[in-house]
Formats: sequence, structure tokens, C-alpha cells
Amino acid sequence: MSEPKNSIEALFSEFVIADNHRDSDYFSLLRKLVLGRNSSSTDDDYQLWQEAIDKAYSLLDDEIRTNEDKPITAVKFGTSGWRGLLGKDLFVKSVVQVTMAICELYDDSAPTELRHALGVKSRQDALQRGGIIGFDNRFGGELLGGCVAEVLSGAGFHVHYAGESSTGVLSAALLELNAAFSINLTPSHNPLEYGGFKFNAADGGPAAKVITDRITANAGRIIEDDRMPSGAPRPELVQEVDALASWQNFVRKGASRHKLDYDRIIDDFFKNDSVAIAIDSVHGASRIHIAPLFKHQESERLITIRDNIDQTFGGIAPEPSPANMNLVRQALAERSEPLKLGMVIDPDADRIRFTDGLEDIEMNKFGAAAYHYLHEHKKLAGMVAKSVATSNFANAIARGLGEEIFESRVGFKEFKPVIDRALVFFEESDGISIIGHTPEKDAYIGLLLALDMTISLNTPLSVYIKKLEEKFGAFYPERAAIEVDIQGAELQNALARLEKYQKGSSILVGDRELTVSEVIDIDGYKMIMEDGSWLMIRPSGTEPKVRFYVEARTPEAKEELFNTARRLLVEVGITA
Repeated sequence: MSEPKNSIEALFSEFVIADNHRDSDYFSLLRKLVLGRNSSSTDDDYQLWQEAIDKAYSLLDDEIRTNEDKPITAVKFGTSGWRGLLGKDLFVKSVVQVTMAICELYDDSAPTELRHALGVKSRQDALQRGGIIGFDNRFGGELLGGCVAEVLSGAGFHVHYAGESSTGVLSAALLELNAAFSINLTPSHNPLEYGGFKFNAADGGPAAKVITDRITANAGRIIEDDRMPSGAPRPELVQEVDALASWQNFVRKGASRHKLDYDRIIDDFFKNDSVAIAIDSVHGASRIHIAPLFKHQESERLITIRDNIDQTFGGIAPEPSPANMNLVRQALAERSEPLKLGMVIDPDADRIRFTDGLEDIEMNKFGAAAYHYLHEHKKLAGMVAKSVATSNFANAIARGLGEEIFESRVGFKEFKPVIDRALVFFEESDGISIIGHTPEKDAYIGLLLALDMTISLNTPLSVYIKKLEEKFGAFYPERAAIEVDIQGAELQNALARLEKYQKGSSILVGDRELTVSEVIDIDGYKMIMEDGSWLMIRPSGTEPKVRFYVEARTPEAKEELFNTARRLLVEVGITA
């Protein structure tokens, strides 16, 4: 037992500086401790490592509670809210000040554009309707969520306190309860060291740019002036709510539009012995929702994975990735049912990825297949909406059905113009929603849709997708990112040099000279070739990275497109 004890002491000496939170590196310590715990050979060793993890978290808890500094990175609300390091960026004081910035949005003298985007009649209307507050399973979530509730109630807002929940559920509850906004303390799929703060206005979707810009400006001013709330918390304004029950009611009401009968789908699963489901929550908020989603009925055919509390996520990046699908694949491989459905859900349950035990099914393909299913099998008419970085498989299906295609910038809020017209709106990064549901991406509506497709079609999802590929053509998307030394305007100027490739230009892809048939530059630079393949290059909005997306018409051609994208980055001077 002395060996792990000595290792633990050495790690604390390396990463912890006594009485100095700012220069201590608790998350590097936690990562090392998790590795030690994961490699434990005895229960006693495991317990030693776990006690050390708890000790490290107690130090982080003290930093979160007592940090009086400014965040090490300036607060900025982007596409998915504000994200930063727990303890260093997000801590009690900074979260309180950002909540104050949100309270200041609701000013009757605010510009008309801002008031319209917020979706309330007046400040009094916002105070009365109030906000829904939740958090995912991150360390400190309950503490920080309680701070948000105190600030809001102290400012006179009614607070609907949902506790641990998911982004999609809070969005539906917002609409169901007619609240003015929702706040979810989550950095979505980011690793264990991150915290986050998502804000949705009264429409239930990710906040518009005019809102996020104002929150950023308000927060910067409040933090610079070192202001704190003047009003004392008013507990009488805080009421606990069952947000998932609101989600269930909202989905039931939406059935007339999206044709998904929630109760029938769940009941059909338990009646149908030919279907097995495996759901990996990766320790996130969905772990507390799966049982009530399935009406607290039990079956050996409903398998839950990583459904226990672990704020370290076992040391992995908790995202719906191919690597994280392994446990789901293994669970389904042990089942004999002819129809199988597996999924990985991220911590705040706004992203989901599937497998049917035969093949993994990324959102590029699932979103397109879901659109075809709603259009042809549910007999719904309407367009499909997708982000510009998403596969053109959906485009081919929509054209074949004689429907429109809405292609947006990256970011779910970009779908707002068509949420009442698009049957499905989705993005390649595993987010989806449907007509009649919320304008926020929601893993649970994806789960319900996939289950309905599997049962109603009586076929594995990958088989259905193959039939669609035979009819509309096959597409092979992929994405990657590389770190670069430049950011901001300098990076944008370098990428602007790609504009020499216009419609009609030729590009060498492998040993083929292809003609550019279309250019889309609403978010980065996307060049569609004459054969329907394409490549897209866009800068990351949050990191010193360039992301590139490709889509080939054969599996072998993907690497050729990647090589072309890399060559173009060298050509415009971004990489050596």
C-alpha cells in the first residue's frame, strides 16, 4: 500500500502550492490521480486513489468558493455560451457577476433589437415569468446553480429550480412553463476541467448574437468595476420544478406536428421483444433521466452504461465519439435481438451518436435518414435544415423529394429562421431537433426518433440508410483540426486568400483535376466539386485551430480531399 501512497504524495507536491489556489494545477493533479485509480490492482489501492481525488476536489471547491480574482480569460459568450476552467474562470464570484450581467439585459430602455430577441414585453414581464435554472453533473454545479438562483431572486426574478438536468430538457421546460429564459451551468461535451454557462432566451433556443454580445459587454463592465449584487436573495421566489415532466408534456403536445407519439413509442419498445437498447450516459445528466424517460419500467433489453456519478468522467473526454461507443457495441454484441439500438450521450444531453450493432451512425447520416423518415413514413412535408459543415446526403434526399434545403452557418441558433418549416434541423457535431419541438439540440428527441424508426421500420438503422444511399447516392464525410500559430484577424486574412478558387476553378484532388461547381462562404470556405464531393476550411471560434471538413463520394477519396485541404493551408501561408 505504500507505493500508491508515496505516488499520491509526490503528485500533490508537484501540482499543489499550499495556500495558493491560483498557481496550483488541480486538474493536472486530478488527471494523474484518475489514471492511478483506473490502474489500481486492489480494492484498497482503488480506495486510496479515490480518497486522493476527493481531497483534490475539496481544494478545488475551496478555490471556487473563495476566488476573488478576475477570470484568467475574459468572459465571452459565444455560440454555446461561456466556457472556461473551473476555479480559474468559473467560480462563485465570476458566475454571480455574469448572472448580474443577465439581469441587466432586462431593461425597458434597451434597444428594440435586444428586447425583441429576448422575447419579453418588459422587465416586469421577465421578472414574473422568471428563469429556469439547471446544471449538469460537473463538479460545483449545485453550488454555482444555487448562486445563480440567489442572484436572480435577489433581483426580483421568479426562479424555476430544476437542479441537475439537460440542455434540451431545460429548453422544453422553458417553453412549457412560459418562462423568460433558461440557464444551464454546463460546458457540454468538454473535459472535466471545464465549466460552462448556457443562456437561452424566451424562444427556447441558443441566444442570438445581439444577446450574447450584450451579456459579454455587461459582464466585462461588472467584473472591471468589481460589483456584486445589492439585493438579498429571496427564497420565496425560488420554486423547484420537474423539468423532465415538462419535457414529456411538451413532446406529447408536439405530436400533432412531428408525429412522434411519445407514450406509444415507449410502450411499443417494452411490448416488442425483438428490440434491445444500450444507452451510455458517460456519467452525465442523462443518467438520472433514462428511468423516467422509459416510465420507470425495467427490462433486460434496456441496458444503461456509465450511469453512476463520476465527475471525472473516468478520465475521458465525455463526447459522443467513436472511441466512446466501445462499451455500447460490446453490450449490444451480447444481445440476441434482431433489432439493436445503441447511443452515447454527452453530459448535458444535447448531443447523441448512434449504432445499431452493425455500424456506427453519425449525425451526418442519421439526420438525413430521420428527415426521409418523417417526410415519407410520417407523411410530413417540409424542408431540411443543416449546417454548412454537414454532409450533403440530406441535400440529395431533399432534392429527390422536391423539397428545399436550408444551409446555415455552424451553430444551432442559426436554424431559427426555419424552425417552423424544417422537418429536421441538425449539425454534424451530433446535435438534432425536429419540427414541433424546441429550437435547441436535444439528445432525447433524437433517442425517441431513432427508437420509433427502428420499431416502425422493423429494420436496423444502417440497413435503412443503405437503401437511401442506393437511391440518392452515397456520401463519405470526415473532419479534422490542426493547431495553428495565428488567430483572429490574421487567420481570417490568410483564409481569405482561398477566394481565388471560385466557381469554375480547377483543383487537383489526388491525380484528378476537379472543377469547383459551387462556393459557399457563409462560415469559412466550402468548395463543392463537380462530382458532388467537397472540402471546407474554417477557423475555430474558441481555439487557435483550423478545422477542415471533407466529403467524398467513395471511401478511398476522403484522404485525397484531406491532403488537398492540407495543401491549401500551406498555399495560403497558414501552415508550413
